[in-house]
Amino acid sequence: MMKILVPVKRVIDYNVKIRVNSDSSAVETNNVKMSMNPFDEIAVEEAVRLKEAGLAEEIIIVSIGDKGSQETIRTAFAMGGDRGIHIVNDLNTEPLVVAKILKNLIEKEAIDIVIM
Repeated sequence: MMKILVPVKRVIDYNVKIRVNSDSSAVETNNVKMSMNPFDEIAVEEAVRLKEAGLAEEIIIVSIGDKGSQETIRTAFAMGGDRGIHIVNDLNTEPLVVAKILKNLIEKEAIDIVIM
């Protein structure tokens, strides 16, 4: 049986109009509704379909980010995820660092498939 890893990211909700902050250095995120990246939501749904079809035994959800990422992991649990891993990081992590973190996690957890 397969172990599936699904990385999820917390982003500004797709219904929210994005605004630039007052010093024009970044996107304004204070008091803005956040949600799971819609494409990650599709990945979680596909993992759940595989599990329901009897092809997978466990769906592991991983998110790298601040404490708000826990809400995104809980959303994935509500969709059918089995276990969550939150890698706390308050910085805007570079893609190569994220890739290395995921590679190490895949090896440590003996993941069979990653759905992104």
